[in-house]
Amino acid sequence: MDGTEPVQPSVNSSYVPNAFGNYDASEDEENEDESPSASLLPKHSSVPLAVRYSPEDSYNLVYIIFFLMGIGSLLPWNFFITAKHYWLYKLSNNTHHSGNEDQRSDLSDYFESYLAIASTVPSVLCLILNYVLVNRLSSNVRILLSLFVILLVFVVTTVMVKVDVSDCSVEFFIGTLASVAVVSGASNLFSGSVFGISGHFPMRISQALLSGQAMGGTLSAVASVLDLAVAKDVTNSALAYFLTADVFILLCIITYLLLPKLAYSRHYMLAATCTSAAVMSEGGGAAGTASRVSVPPLQPILRKTWVLGLSVFYVFCISIMVFPAVSSGIQSVHKDSVSPWTTTYFVPLTSFLLYNVADFCGRQATAWLQVPGPTSRVLPALVLCRSIMVPLFMFCNYQPRDHLHSVLFTHDAYPVVFNCLLGLSNGYLGTLPMIYGPKVVPRELAEATGVVMSFFLTLGLAVGSAFSVLIVHCI
Repeated sequence: MDGTEPVQPSVNSSYVPNAFGNYDASEDEENEDESPSASLLPKHSSVPLAVRYSPEDSYNLVYIIFFLMGIGSLLPWNFFITAKHYWLYKLSNNTHHSGNEDQRSDLSDYFESYLAIASTVPSVLCLILNYVLVNRLSSNVRILLSLFVILLVFVVTTVMVKVDVSDCSVEFFIGTLASVAVVSGASNLFSGSVFGISGHFPMRISQALLSGQAMGGTLSAVASVLDLAVAKDVTNSALAYFLTADVFILLCIITYLLLPKLAYSRHYMLAATCTSAAVMSEGGGAAGTASRVSVPPLQPILRKTWVLGLSVFYVFCISIMVFPAVSSGIQSVHKDSVSPWTTTYFVPLTSFLLYNVADFCGRQATAWLQVPGPTSRVLPALVLCRSIMVPLFMFCNYQPRDHLHSVLFTHDAYPVVFNCLLGLSNGYLGTLPMIYGPKVVPRELAEATGVVMSFFLTLGLAVGSAFSVLIVHCI
């Protein structure tokens, strides 16, 4: 393998300036040239001289656009899972008759678990498809196509808010899961493609994308809490809720179309194009070149990133095991009181909002602090330590309890602390390997590596969501 002793210090040293918040574009270029990625590139690069000098990101516009792309990549999923009261209302078949609890339990008791499963299988398939299409279909086509599909599904979901489904709740349930499957597949095609092209940029851009994903969850959680506070009617609040998502997805489309017009983004995209052209020209025979163009080579990517990929996989696997299927079922130990905190706001605030805020803080922290480095054994060790989060949540006051009757953490402060730890560790330990991955491979493989890292992330969500169903049934 390439990981000799001289290589490791150079990898870690390329992250030192970023740890102090220095994002000067020229220094980023110098650091990248000193990295092992640069040493694996062709010795005689055909990249034009003008490409080697980076313009500034004026007003941080490119950073902001990628931050918005990050919000848009997870916003659809977060809006689906945080609209819990709306789905319970629709699936209860109680549009005309209140209090029919038997029919409600048939479809809605495990709705969140079904939602997680319906979203993960098409997500994995779409990321495999994304990897195959990296060199066959331009990133612009993949990104814009997926955004328009998401927008179409959300417009239909918004229209369905005002449609009476009291006589066909099962059909609505199946249609909702189908919508979730389509949206999740398109969202992962979108996020994988965006993260792939962010691999051509300095690490601050990848970090902006991942921080934006956490902000998407935070915004949806805030919107959900505001709906509970001011809404008088479930359907009216849901209408405003989903219209917000429609507008934001449209904003993502507009800002992405603006990206090629900015000098900073044009510089890095041109450098990526020139690097790919240089590699292709040195590919040898026509057959070998055609093979390189069709599908990126997977073996050299995995050789460099398998530890980082498994770290991403395990971080998100553990997180989705308990959030939201278990964490949203933890009730206040004082629920019998008449306080709105313990009855109405406890779950939305402690489970959804608190977790997403902590997740955002963890991801944002990687903009200033990037330790441990990509070759450090401390990183996978810290990732494995998160396994303790599963039993901690299981022994909080999750209700109903059919098998594990013991509640060890009998105070409302425990789920607050645990959700903070879960979110912070997910944000920080999940972001580090994601931004390291595209930087430890040759530049011509950066986009494909971004897709591979996104695949590990989504695979972790798929496996974790399957285990979340098992955990819920075991409690």
